[in-house]
Amino acid sequence: MYGVTLILVLAVVGGVIAVIGDRLGTRIGKKKLTLFGLRPRHTAVVVTIFTGVCITMVTFGILAAASENVRTALFGMDRLNAMIADTRAALDATASALTSAEDAKQQADAELVKSEEEIAGLRSEQDDLRAESDRLSAGNRALMMEKEGLISLNGRLSGENAKLLTDIDELGVRANVLRENIVNLREGNIVYQAGEIIASGTIPAGLTRDEVERGLEGIAQLGTRNASTRLGENHTDQDIWIYGPEYESAVQTIMHSPVDMVVRIVAAGNLVRGDEIRATIQLYPNRIIYRGGELIAARVYAPEGQGPAAEQAVVSFLRDVNEAASAKGILPDPIRGTVGVIEGAEFYGLVQELMAHTGNVVLSAYAAADTDAMGPLRLRFKVESESGS
Repeated sequence: MYGVTLILVLAVVGGVIAVIGDRLGTRIGKKKLTLFGLRPRHTAVVVTIFTGVCITMVTFGILAAASENVRTALFGMDRLNAMIADTRAALDATASALTSAEDAKQQADAELVKSEEEIAGLRSEQDDLRAESDRLSAGNRALMMEKEGLISLNGRLSGENAKLLTDIDELGVRANVLRENIVNLREGNIVYQAGEIIASGTIPAGLTRDEVERGLEGIAQLGTRNASTRLGENHTDQDIWIYGPEYESAVQTIMHSPVDMVVRIVAAGNLVRGDEIRATIQLYPNRIIYRGGELIAARVYAPEGQGPAAEQAVVSFLRDVNEAASAKGILPDPIRGTVGVIEGAEFYGLVQELMAHTGNVVLSAYAAADTDAMGPLRLRFKVESESGS
C-alpha cells in the first residue's frame, strides 16, 4: 500500500511541475523574454528542459526521502555490492563449515557405533569377569577348606616325623650299600650285563594260569642256578626279582597266545656281585624256523693265497649266516648278537677245507636239526667246487 501511495504522490507532483513549467514557458514565449542572450524560442526550450530536470530531481528527492532502499540504491550501491560479496563469501564459508560439520557428524556417528560395540564388548567382558570372580570366590572358599585340611594333615605329619627320621637312617645304610656297589662297578665286578640272558625256555600254548605260572617258575629257577654257576656260589635260595605288573602282563600274554612262547629272563641292569637279581621278562612267539638239512645261506668264494684270506672268508660267511637266520626269526643273543654256536675245531676244519681248493668254491650252511626261534642254531657246512667237480 505504501508503494501505491508513493506512485500517486510522484504522479501528482510531476503533473504539477509540468503544468508550472508549461505556464512558465508560455509566458516567457509571449513576453519574448530571453535568458543568457538566447532567442525567445530557445529560451522556452531551456525552460522546458529545466522543468524536466526539476521533475526528475524532485522525483528522486521524494523517493530518496520516502524510501531507505532508494537511498541505498542511489548512494550505497558500492557498499551494498561489497556487503553482498562479503555475505556470499560468508555463505560459502558457512556452506563449507556445514559440509565439514556433516562429515564430522558422520565420523562421530561411526565412532558412536564403534563405541557402542566396544561398550557391548566391555559389558560382555564384565559379565565374564563377574563369572570369573564368582568362580575365584568359590575356589577361595575351597582353598580355605583345603587349608584347614592341610593344617590337620600337618598335625599328622608331625607325628610321622620320627618315622621319617628312622627312614633317613635306613636310607643312609642303603646309600652306603650303593657306594659299595658303585665301587664294584668301577672295579668291573659285574656278574651280568644289562640285557644279558639269565635263563630262557619255551612255554606251550593253551595252558591254564597255574600251568603258565609253574612254567615261569621253572625258568626262574633255571636262572637262579645259572646265576649260582656264574658266581661260583650257591644262591639257589635267592629268588629272581621281577616287577609285579610286568610278571602279570607276561602271564596274561602267554595264556592268550595261540602259539608257543619263548620266555627270556634278562638282566634289568648291570648286576653286581652281592646285589639281588633284578630281571625283566621278554616274550617272543615260537615256531620252527629251520628244518633239519634246510639251506640257510650259500656264497661263492675265490680263494686267494692261504691262511688269513681263508679265515676271513669263513668269518664273513658266518656273519652272513647269522644275519640270514636273525632276519628269518631266530632270536639273537642280546649281548653278542649271535644265533648259533660253532666249535673251534669245526671252524678251523672249515678253513682247511676251503684252503684245499684252488678254484672258485661254493660254501653252504645247512641247519643240523630242526631249530625253533629260541635256538641255538647248529650248522652243517658243505664246500663244493663251483664247477661241480
